[in-house]
Amino acid sequence: MPKTLRDHPQRHVLSAELHARPYARLVAPLRASHLATLSGEGSTEADRAQVAALCARFGVSPPGQSENHLTVDLGPLQLKWERHTEFSTYTFFQTAGDEGAGRQPFERRALDDVPQDWLCGIPGEMIAGIHVEMEDRRRPPRDADDLRRIFKGDNYAGSLVSGGGATAWMDFAIHDDGFGRILIQDRRLGDRQGGRLVQRLLEIETYRMMALLALPVAREFGARLSAGRDRLTEINHRMLSLGGLDDERRLLAELTRLSAEIEEVAAPAVYRFGAARAYYDLVQRRVAELREERIEGLQTVDEFLERRLAPAMRTCEATAQRLERLSTRVSRASELLRTRVDIQLEAQNSDLLRSMDRRARLQLRLQETVEGLSVAAISYYLVGLVSYAAKGAKSFGLALDVDLVTGLAIPVVVCAVGLGVLRLRRHIEKSEAWRRD
Repeated sequence: MPKTLRDHPQRHVLSAELHARPYARLVAPLRASHLATLSGEGSTEADRAQVAALCARFGVSPPGQSENHLTVDLGPLQLKWERHTEFSTYTFFQTAGDEGAGRQPFERRALDDVPQDWLCGIPGEMIAGIHVEMEDRRRPPRDADDLRRIFKGDNYAGSLVSGGGATAWMDFAIHDDGFGRILIQDRRLGDRQGGRLVQRLLEIETYRMMALLALPVAREFGARLSAGRDRLTEINHRMLSLGGLDDERRLLAELTRLSAEIEEVAAPAVYRFGAARAYYDLVQRRVAELREERIEGLQTVDEFLERRLAPAMRTCEATAQRLERLSTRVSRASELLRTRVDIQLEAQNSDLLRSMDRRARLQLRLQETVEGLSVAAISYYLVGLVSYAAKGAKSFGLALDVDLVTGLAIPVVVCAVGLGVLRLRRHIEKSEAWRRD
């Protein structure tokens, strides 16, 4: 690469992401045990530490501090660990060898060679557990009696998969040992094909269980949503007969409480329903990747899931839509009621402003009356002073008609005082206007 070009810091990491989590190379006969543990989004370090502890027991390298997957040979077993958003998967593969000639499937499991104390320390709770048997092509095909005995009944699905390269059966049930069962008969699979097929079947079961986590949420919140809908209907009816602003405020407070309760429901439910849609989409993709061909008289995996899983997912989707519609209706009712309250407040404010305007006009008239009285009072005292001054001047010998001087002073004094009061009022009004600006 030319020295003038610089790599983006994430270039190699992003490129390696396409090659991360490769499929295992699997050749029949073999057995596998798969665990999926739900430990939450914040337990990646704990899961990684648990895998590192198992690696230390077998003397192999643990996963790196930032790695979320690991495929490692433990000697008697091969481990494939993957960390997902909220759960981890642990898959143990084991070659069956020639021991299977007279042995029934699932009599021995790969998990039997995993330290039991280590298993008990895995963080989280097991959400999916499956044992897998892949028989080689030398074994005669299984008949209905064999399958009924292996799966403890006839409620199972099966088909030709991988373009006819193998036959696979699974019953999506939990047996007495706490695990489900997948039986595969190799017909002409390569080692990579075998790894892809086993991985897809395990992911179908894992993602199916993760998707179904939303079903209890839908059932739990369905009744609460119905109660919320009834309360909203009652509030809407009461809205038509409100008596005044106090009634509207009380009803708005009740609507606010209902909205808070719905949001409390929505917080966990929206995440769970969104995750269920994503997991269900992955299930459908993995089923399509099987490329199933029908075995006469037997339902395919796709048909089995369409009949049993699809209705549960539709229930979850319907509950999610109900939750969204109810939240929208509550928001719309709240906006309508707030509009009514605002209109009532505007009407009250308008009445208050009109009342204040009337009081201001009365105050202005009173002020004008007071100003007139003030002019008269001041003029009276000033005219009195002029009269006293005229009398004093007459006493000094000036020929003055005191009454005439007093009478002539009255209009002059009144005009002077009136102009002074008017000028003072204008000065005050200008000062107030300046302060407001």
